[in-house]
Amino acid sequence: MTAELSFPRQYARTLRFTLGEPRSFTVSSDGSRIAFVRSAAGTDPLNKLYVLDLEGATTNERVVADPNRLLHGDPEELTPQERARRERSRESASGIVAFSADEALEVAAFALSGRLFAARLTTGEVAELAVDGPVADPRLSPDGRHIAYIADGMLHVVSADGSGDATVAEDDDAEVSWGLADFIAAEEMDRHRGYWWSPDSDRLLAERVDNTPVRRWWISDPSAPATPPTAVRYPAAGTANAAVSLALIGLDGSRTNVEWDRAAYPYLAKVSWTRGKPPLLLVQARDQRSQLILRVDVATGDTDILDAEHSDTWIELIPGVPTWSPDGRVVHVVDVDDTRVLTIDGAALTGPDLHIRGVLDVDDDSVLLRASQGETAAEEEIGEVHVYRVSERGVLRVSDSPGVHDAVRCGQTTVLTSRSLDRASQRARVISGGAVVAEVCSYAEKPVLSPRPELARTSARRIPSAILMPTGYRAGDERLPVLMDPYGGPHGQRVTAAAGSYLTSQWFADQGFAVIVADGRGTPGRCPSWEKAVHQDLAGVSVNDQVEALHALADRYPLDLGRVAIRGWSFGGYLAALGVLRRPDVFHAGIAGAPVTYQWFYDTHYTERYLGHPHAHPEVYAANSLVTDDGLSGAAEPHRPLMIVHGLADDNVVVAHSLRLSSALLEAGRPHEVLPLTGVTHLATQEQVAENLLLLQVDFLRRSLGLAASARA
Repeated sequence: MTAELSFPRQYARTLRFTLGEPRSFTVSSDGSRIAFVRSAAGTDPLNKLYVLDLEGATTNERVVADPNRLLHGDPEELTPQERARRERSRESASGIVAFSADEALEVAAFALSGRLFAARLTTGEVAELAVDGPVADPRLSPDGRHIAYIADGMLHVVSADGSGDATVAEDDDAEVSWGLADFIAAEEMDRHRGYWWSPDSDRLLAERVDNTPVRRWWISDPSAPATPPTAVRYPAAGTANAAVSLALIGLDGSRTNVEWDRAAYPYLAKVSWTRGKPPLLLVQARDQRSQLILRVDVATGDTDILDAEHSDTWIELIPGVPTWSPDGRVVHVVDVDDTRVLTIDGAALTGPDLHIRGVLDVDDDSVLLRASQGETAAEEEIGEVHVYRVSERGVLRVSDSPGVHDAVRCGQTTVLTSRSLDRASQRARVISGGAVVAEVCSYAEKPVLSPRPELARTSARRIPSAILMPTGYRAGDERLPVLMDPYGGPHGQRVTAAAGSYLTSQWFADQGFAVIVADGRGTPGRCPSWEKAVHQDLAGVSVNDQVEALHALADRYPLDLGRVAIRGWSFGGYLAALGVLRRPDVFHAGIAGAPVTYQWFYDTHYTERYLGHPHAHPEVYAANSLVTDDGLSGAAEPHRPLMIVHGLADDNVVVAHSLRLSSALLEAGRPHEVLPLTGVTHLATQEQVAENLLLLQVDFLRRSLGLAASARA
C-alpha cells in the first residue's frame, strides 16, 4: 500500500481489513498444536491452512495446505450450494475458508472447488480423495478415521484414506436434503451445520430438511435478460418454513428417527453432542416465546425434557448453550430479573455485574465465556467484551486489557483474540499455564487513516455512543454537519472498544462531518430489557433513540442540527429511510442500503420474533414497514433527499424491498435516487463496487446538505 492510496480503495481491496488475519483457531486435545487459516497478505483473499506447533520453549508455524498448489494455479470454482452457504455465513474470502479436524489435531479435512482434501497436520502431507462431488461441509470424525460430507443433498462417509466411500442418508425428492442447515438456522440462528459426529465416531446425528412447503421466489439478473432466474425457497413472515427433523445415522446407513413435538416446537435451534453424554437439543416454538432443552436417547431416538423456558416477548438464542458439563450437569444461559446469567443445572454462577454473550468451552475446572459489563458493574466499560473463567469458586477475567476479546480453549491451551481502540488489527495470543507462549502474526493491512472515536453514554437512557470528528479539527472551529452512522438494531452492536469498527465512520468524518454511531434500544450487549424494548416497535423505538443520542451530543459538541444526514445498511438502511421519512424535522438526507421496507417480505424467524405473526398482528407490520399495500407508511413533510442502494442478487433482503419503496415514493411525488448494484448480494465485496459506493455516498451527502464538493480521498 502506498501513501497515495485512498481509504475507499484500501477498504475494498482488503475486504474491510479482514484479509491476512488469522482465524478459525482449533486446539489439539493435548494443547500441543493449533490449526488456523490465514491469507498471505492483507490484499490476498486466498486462505491457506496453517499449523502452529508448541514444543516446549519454542514454537513453529508452518503452511500445511496451499490452495494454489492443490488447484495447480486454477481459480477456485464455487458451486451454487457453496455460494449460498458462504452468503449465509457472510464469508467473503476464498481458498480454505473452513476446515474440520480430529480431536488430536492430526488430520484435517476441507473442500476446494467442490473437491475433498485430507491433510496430515503432523507431516504436512495433503491428498485429494476421489469422491463424487461437488463436496460441501466435510467433517472429520473425532477419532480421525472417517470424513463425512454433503454432495447433492446427500450425506456421505468416506475413510480418511479415501476408501469405502458410501452414501449413508439420501432421499429421492430433490427438495429434501440431508446434513445441511436449513435457511432459517443458517441465516437467523447462527447454526451453520446440519450434522454432528458422535463422540465415539460410530454414527452421526443428521438434519433432514424438506423445503417443499416453502414458497418459491425468483432471483433474476436484469443485466442479463437471456439468463433464466434462479429459484430460491424463501420462508417469508407468515408463510411456511421448511420441515426439519433429525435422525441418528449409522455408518452402515441404518437410521433411527429422533422424536419430539415438531408441531409445537418446529425450530431446531441448537444441537450439542459431547463425549460421554447423550445429545442435547434446543427446540423453539414458532413464536419463540417458549423453548425446550431435550435429551436424546441414542438407542431409541426418543427425547425427554430437561428444561422448559417461557417469555412474554421472545427467548434469545445464546452461542454455545445448552451443553453438558463433564460431570453431567446442564450448562445454560438464561434471563433472570433483567440479567443474563450463566447457570449449571439451574443454579446461577454469575450476577448482574456481567451480561453473558456466549459460552466458549466447558471443562472439569471451569466454564470459559464472553461477557460485557452488566448494569450494576462498578466501572464504566463502554463497548468492551471480555473473556472470563467461571466456576463455583468465582469469576476470573482472562482478558487483561480494554477491548473486545474472544477465545478458543482446549485443555491448558487458550487462543485469545483481542481488538482495541489503539490498534485496528486483531491480536492473537496463545496462553498456556497462565503465560503467553506465542503470538500468531496478522498480515492485515494497516489502514491509511486512524479512527479517533470518543465513547460516551448519552441522554437519560445512557445510550452507548461514539462521535468522530475530522482529523485536525480543533475546538472552537465552526459547527459541523452531522452524519448518523448506525446499525441500530438487533444483533448489531456498533459501539465497541475496537478501532476497526470505526474506519469507515472516520473516513466520512474526514470528509467534513461529525459522525455519530449510537446503539439504541434493541441492540445487544447491555441487558435483556434493553434488547426487548423493540418488541412490536422496531421502527419507533429505534428512530427515537437515534434522535435522543443526537440531541444529547449536540449539548457537548459543535453540531449543526440544521444539516443532519443518516446512512446505514440492512437494518441500518431501514433505520436511515425511517429517519428521513418519519422524522424529516431532524434528518435532512438519508442513504438506505439494502433496507427492509415491507416486513411481510422478510424471513419468519427474525420478523416474527419482534413483530409477531402477520396474520395476528397486521397493524404491527404496517406500523413497522416503510411501505404497505396502501403506500408509504408514516411519512411526514417536508420531503428529504433519499438515496436507496440495493444489490440485485440479494437473496436475504431481496431487491423487491427497495423497488416497492421507490414505487411508493414516486406515487407520493417524493424525489429520490436509486442505485442498483448488478451482481451484488447482501454484501458488496467487489472491489470497484465497494470503493465507488463510498465515494458516491459522500457526493450525495454533500449535494443534499448543500455542502461544497471536495476532492475524493
